[in-house]
Amino acid sequence: MFQVVIHGRGGQGVVTASELLARSGFAAGFQVQAIPSFGSERMGAPVVAYTRISTERIITREPILNPDAVIVQDPTLLRTMNVFDGLAPDGWAVVNTRESPNEVREACPDAPRAGGHLATVPADDIVREYLGRPIPSAALLGAFAALTHQITLEALAASINRLFKGKVAAGNVNSANVAYQWVLDHLGQEDAGAHGGIAHVDVDRPSTSELPIPIAGDPEVTNA
Repeated sequence: MFQVVIHGRGGQGVVTASELLARSGFAAGFQVQAIPSFGSERMGAPVVAYTRISTERIITREPILNPDAVIVQDPTLLRTMNVFDGLAPDGWAVVNTRESPNEVREACPDAPRAGGHLATVPADDIVREYLGRPIPSAALLGAFAALTHQITLEALAASINRLFKGKVAAGNVNSANVAYQWVLDHLGQEDAGAHGGIAHVDVDRPSTSELPIPIAGDPEVTNA
């Protein structure tokens, strides 16, 4: 069983991200479970959601205390809480930030230490370009797919298109594609961040390594 904890704030699509991740796993033939958990149901308050992906029937329903992977949708949480608490020693993490992986490690001692297990992605900048608003869920799931290979980009795109329509679906798919490629281009560059942000990204480009980077529900899926 692969267990994922998603941290963010109210209004950032944390619960939707959990559902999209579960849907993408289900599309690949896995048993899945998506569980939202609200400490305070208000805009900007910390929100956490849990997703499980398994080859066998999932019986447990409790919160995930020892995740295999963590997705952090809001970088301010890095300095206000231990978002990596309980993460497996060889676990994975995707963080929405312009900082480099090593900068995140300096601020958060519990962040993954192994090279290639921590991806930092300027997801807010990517989604502003393609979606017009900072809801980084799809971009971070694209990055998650590239980093962990637990879901495919194709399954994620199909899940997005089932959940959204029109320009919203297209913007989320494009954001996922760009973030996926961002991780592939920057994997292993532990000291390389994206301090300038991203102003324009062409999804038809095969690589983001030379891009100019000035700044520019409550669903649950359980063994469905």
